[in-house]
Amino acid sequence: MKFRAKFIYLISPNKIYTNFFCDLKKVLDTNKVEFFQLRLKKIPRPKIINISKKIKKICKNLNVKFIINDDPMLAKIVKADGCHLGQNDMHIKDARKIIRNKIIGITCNNSIKKVKDALKNKADYIAIGAFNLSKTKKVKFKATISDLKKIRKLSKIPIIAIGGINQNNYKKLLLNKADFLAISSFIWRNKKLKPVEAIKKLK
Repeated sequence: MKFRAKFIYLISPNKIYTNFFCDLKKVLDTNKVEFFQLRLKKIPRPKIINISKKIKKICKNLNVKFIINDDPMLAKIVKADGCHLGQNDMHIKDARKIIRNKIIGITCNNSIKKVKDALKNKADYIAIGAFNLSKTKKVKFKATISDLKKIRKLSKIPIIAIGGINQNNYKKLLLNKADFLAISSFIWRNKKLKPVEAIKKLK
């Protein structure tokens, strides 16, 4: 089965390391990434703004949508393509007032109720998971293929599958109608493969 050409929703590493921007260019140049989300915690906003400007330029050149995690105001400041909201972040209605018609995605865990709420408030995509254990953060909610199938029936907006996705488990999610796969650790914290080598394993 042939999957869509761009099926990866790439999330940044927790820290921006020395060769990151060079690696990011190579990874995005594989033409597998639709979205790139900058997810940096506990870093001063001025520093994130500087990092965002560089990333935005790379994303624009390689036709990748640039998403800011958690912070709609920051997304507006750096003119990102949108923002991603967790369940404890600003409500989508308030975020929409700030970034208007830009992309807003919502984490819905494994909850039909949260999905329906996101749909009612016109989210542009929903993130479902975690489907596997993750190195990026502790797994509080576990999602199954059955959850994915139920949620797929509710709407046609893009579903992003999250949680510990790698070369051994990614196809199952795509075969069960996930539109995009949120991936971070497999690319940035892979002990055996460089970032560009890792992403090429996802075909």
